[in-house]
Amino acid sequence: MGLGSIALQSLLSSDMQAKPGPGFGQADRPAKAKNVIWLFMRGGVSHMESFDPKPSLNRFAGKTIGETPFSNVQSPDRLKNVRVVVVNDANGQQRNKLYPLQVAFKRYGQSGLEVSDWFPHVGSCADDLAVIRSMWTTDDNHGAQVQFHSGRHMLDGRHPTIGAWITYGLGSLNENLPQFVTMGPRFFDTKDGHYLGPAYDAVPLNLDRDQPLDYAQPEHSLSSTRQRDEFRLTHRLNQFRRGAFPQDDRLEARIQSYELAFRMQRSVPTLLDLEQETSSIRNLYGLENDITRPFGRQLLAARRMVEKGVRFIQIMHGDGAAGAWDAHSGLKANHEKLAAQVDLPIAGLLKDLKQRGMLSETLVVFATEFGRTPGSQNNDGRDHHPYGFSIWMAGGGIQGGRTHGQTDEIGFHAVEHPHYVTDVHATLLHQLGLDPHRMEVPQHKRLEQDFGNVMHHILA
Repeated sequence: MGLGSIALQSLLSSDMQAKPGPGFGQADRPAKAKNVIWLFMRGGVSHMESFDPKPSLNRFAGKTIGETPFSNVQSPDRLKNVRVVVVNDANGQQRNKLYPLQVAFKRYGQSGLEVSDWFPHVGSCADDLAVIRSMWTTDDNHGAQVQFHSGRHMLDGRHPTIGAWITYGLGSLNENLPQFVTMGPRFFDTKDGHYLGPAYDAVPLNLDRDQPLDYAQPEHSLSSTRQRDEFRLTHRLNQFRRGAFPQDDRLEARIQSYELAFRMQRSVPTLLDLEQETSSIRNLYGLENDITRPFGRQLLAARRMVEKGVRFIQIMHGDGAAGAWDAHSGLKANHEKLAAQVDLPIAGLLKDLKQRGMLSETLVVFATEFGRTPGSQNNDGRDHHPYGFSIWMAGGGIQGGRTHGQTDEIGFHAVEHPHYVTDVHATLLHQLGLDPHRMEVPQHKRLEQDFGNVMHHILA
């Protein structure tokens, strides 16, 4: 449409995608994965009631931590990593009276992986999961959501997220679709690229065939000829602007978005037409059930995006400012309800990818910003807990049917193979064929912790 001369990353043909991104090259090793589906539960899922059972909480229920053999978990030198944003906030505090487990666990698969009764369908995929039980972070409030994605505490300012780094390094596999998509309720930082530039922000998609992308459709009905003429004029004006301000990354992002939006007008509605799927596939994701349908539709759309070459698909669950999983009270009712919304669709995604031979090249991550305290808050809830929590990964060269790392007997500290959140980033980049230590651009020095360490123990 008159923009062919603009050499932008999103316009590269599919046979060029194996080449390095604009800032660095690929690592010497071959990639094990091509795509990432990133599932993020906003609010803080209780690790002790999902993937890290702690029977000692039942044994010592009602006692203070100081009255148990585990009083040393609150030694000041073991709590020093947390950086508090709001001093004396009502949340993010130490909770001392131990709260018993609110759900039972079962062993699943040949591996015997323990999964709580709130996630039985995910449990049925146990032999494909690598559960990391030793995550930790430094933010005791919900800025930890941003930290999990960027690796940086919110007091450090804003930095590119893992989705932005991956798309910056690898580009798109489909010139008609965005390389980085986000769905669901986003946290307060709505940008991803930051100093990489707005071209690497996620594109927010809605599962609405008539309006999947805000502002992508013309406001009024236009003929294809009229729209083509408008693009040509826009291109000429942008070229004048580019000549005057060659370093304006916002202009580059704008040019890219215009062209991509034009192509997406034709490709995205078809992509999001879930009615094309068979009834058995729709049932696999829970689309016929009111409880599971909303999240199930997003996951089914994600599988269709992976098939079409979208590089990084970010799906967030848990509405509200803090995120719905933030169970300061009524934890049992809260987690039971929310797990029912996501459990079947997630298992459906894993099984669908596997039966299509796609799981081996698609890395699925289930994460949350922190865990919940071993002690009770408001009698029947748990507070924020950054010292130890769980996530899991599957596919993309990850070794399934295993746990890695552990917390202490009451789930307080990550004590074996502790992993800061950027270790997740490093592992994804490694599996995608990128060297984390080459993920750096001029004038933006990164800390060693920003790069993270690959979790080699969970790689197949």
